[in-house]
Amino acid sequence: MKRVFIITGANGHLGGALVRLLRGGDAEIRGLILPSEAAPENGEVRYIRGDVRDPKSMEPLFAGTESARVCVIHTAGIVDISEHVSPAIYDVNVNGTRNVIALCREHGARLVYVSSVHAIPEGDDNEVQAEVGAFSPDRVIGGYAKTKAEATQAVLDAARDGLDAVVVQPSGILGPYEASGNHMVQMVADYVRGRLPACVVGGYDFVDVRDVAKGCVQAAEKGRSGECYILSNRRYEIRDLLKMIRAICGGRRLPVLPMWMAKAAAPLLQVWAKMRHERPLYTRYSLYALCSNSKFSHDKATMELGYRPRDLFQTMKDTVAWLRRPKGTSR
Repeated sequence: MKRVFIITGANGHLGGALVRLLRGGDAEIRGLILPSEAAPENGEVRYIRGDVRDPKSMEPLFAGTESARVCVIHTAGIVDISEHVSPAIYDVNVNGTRNVIALCREHGARLVYVSSVHAIPEGDDNEVQAEVGAFSPDRVIGGYAKTKAEATQAVLDAARDGLDAVVVQPSGILGPYEASGNHMVQMVADYVRGRLPACVVGGYDFVDVRDVAKGCVQAAEKGRSGECYILSNRRYEIRDLLKMIRAICGGRRLPVLPMWMAKAAAPLLQVWAKMRHERPLYTRYSLYALCSNSKFSHDKATMELGYRPRDLFQTMKDTVAWLRRPKGTSR
């Protein structure tokens, strides 16, 4: 039977990694990109311009799939490190996911929803966090986390109502081929270019985007409907990430701000970023995340899907090489 993979957010960091992974295989690939985005030059992928907030714009993705085995990998969303839920992030992350659920139900497609570990209620500092079976925006902090929690619960509710749906929950994504605004890749780029003013105490669980892409495909092929799978790696301190970069390409040692000082300096750093027409890396929410419990177990994904993340040093080498590539090079 013909197989079709539909990837929403196909021009995003994870969406693009999925396209790269699936190219050359036996499945047809269709990607949803925004009306304002340029379609990459790739004869193996059929790109459709649309918006997850507009169900009619997504209908062409399913054209001619009546006799095919269709899997939608829903990566489209707004990643935001602000504290509150804005109308835009809610509309895309929650209402957009509900639209994708409805289309998958209508066309009999399997859904792999890319949630986030941010949707998981934070446990005690020493607790290694595993998958949970229920989500609520009231149990997590930050606009992004709240919308991901609500959307994840909508997917699980649909699965209990008969939709063939699996949830994957990546930790902090890093890696090459990023052109859509990943905050952590921005941090690496700023450091490589000598534009990062300071480091902060704290860290998070970081994982290679290519491993997350592979985990999504593994979930599509092996994941049990109605189940969640954490796609994590392990926790790394921010200063350890910068140490990796110095080992790869050099760079100066940065002052390491204690968390209390970073929180006090955050408003100034935000003004500094605004003056340079850049997004701030350090906000109240991003600093909260860096001192939160980010010990996640990917044992379930390893056992059931065969998921195995690589060492992050290789990720950093490839990311630095990508950032330092000659202008005009797309790979």
